[in-house]
Amino acid sequence: MSTCEKPGHFRAPCFNHTTISNMEFSEENVRIPFEQKELDGVFTVPADVTAGCTVMVLTHGAGGDMHIKQLESLAHALASSGVLCLRFTCKAVNFPYRIRAYSAVINYLKTHERYAPNSLFLGGRSMGARTAVAVCKRMCDSQKDAVQGVLCLSFPMTVPGKPQTYVERSHDLLALSQPSVLFVSGTADNMCEQSLLQSIMHAMKSPSAVHWVKDANHGLTVRGRTEESVLEEVNPQIISWVLQHK
Repeated sequence: MSTCEKPGHFRAPCFNHTTISNMEFSEENVRIPFEQKELDGVFTVPADVTAGCTVMVLTHGAGGDMHIKQLESLAHALASSGVLCLRFTCKAVNFPYRIRAYSAVINYLKTHERYAPNSLFLGGRSMGARTAVAVCKRMCDSQKDAVQGVLCLSFPMTVPGKPQTYVERSHDLLALSQPSVLFVSGTADNMCEQSLLQSIMHAMKSPSAVHWVKDANHGLTVRGRTEESVLEEVNPQIISWVLQHK
């Protein structure tokens, strides 16, 4: 990993107990109020969770949902390391709508009777990463230390064939000044060219780091490698970063 400096509506949960790395955690399915509807969410809860815990919020990209392997695997790895994770699904591709949905999830979490965070990390994959950054920027405008870090899995810096889209898509990244930012991207990602991301990181005021997955595409898929092997590479990097900045 390289670095570049520069009110709680709560439904009764459904429990599914799991064991990973000899540490038990539980999963609680929840419905999160948002405007005139509800969003599906799931808490992945460490066995030894306490009040005022460290929480990572995660969401998916323009496709899929909160159950995609990358997010599910990461949530389990985080919980096995003592970090509570809240994943949620919002399938809309309208960016302002996604920002409002993510903000509703944060409001739900902050007023949760058991899991209100002491340290908060926001994250997402692809469009979900852009949304997390935008929400973080708005939160930090009101309170500088509102968020400890932002995780950007396969941040979509550009639209294929439209290289200038990075100007708009990097705006919120460049506006951050407090939280740490971790990028996880593939060296063959056609939506996040290495030199472009490095230049944006160099211009950022917030401390940032990147973990490059060799030969991985936008989906962090590598020809000749299993998805599990990629996740076994990536997840420890993320956990180490969270534990360092919580």
